[in-house]
Amino acid sequence: VAGGICGGLVSLLLGRSGATSCSEGTGAAPQARDPKSFASGGRFLALRLGPGEDLKSALLRCAQDRGLRAAAVVSCVGSLTSAKLRMAAADRDCGAEDHTRLYTERFEITSLVGTLGAGSEGMAPSCHLHISLSDKDGRLVGGHVIGECKVFTTAEVVLVELEELAFAREHDLATGYPELSIGPR
Repeated sequence: VAGGICGGLVSLLLGRSGATSCSEGTGAAPQARDPKSFASGGRFLALRLGPGEDLKSALLRCAQDRGLRAAAVVSCVGSLTSAKLRMAAADRDCGAEDHTRLYTERFEITSLVGTLGAGSEGMAPSCHLHISLSDKDGRLVGGHVIGECKVFTTAEVVLVELEELAFAREHDLATGYPELSIGPR
């Protein structure tokens, strides 16, 4: 993998600019410079969801069935008939329900990003997904995926499994939410 692509993808996944680098032409995994960032090689998986399937449930089931300890959404295109999303105003001091909306109309999926993992033995799979949707007039709505994202015609999803990492969700006192914890597998 070329350094620019690898470094850019890893930086994107880690939410940092310049946190990692790749050796040009070697295919070697980048080496972390920051103790909070981890490098890993990856393997891509593709799946297609059909009408009526729930997007979040299907991704969690895929992570569980395939034992994906750390994965990220690379791409998703398709359509939905409903989506339950949490809006940006939610925080630990106000109820998430006050900032949750259920949309029930046909949408095109314009973007899906996030992380997911099967969890360690005995732990349920978990994810953190954000979605952008376009309605019949091209207006966009987006937010944190709660669930009830029912596929209309299809959802074509590409995931990357980060083979040397494990993702977990741990309660963060600062945010009040279960946040991503990254460690080696």
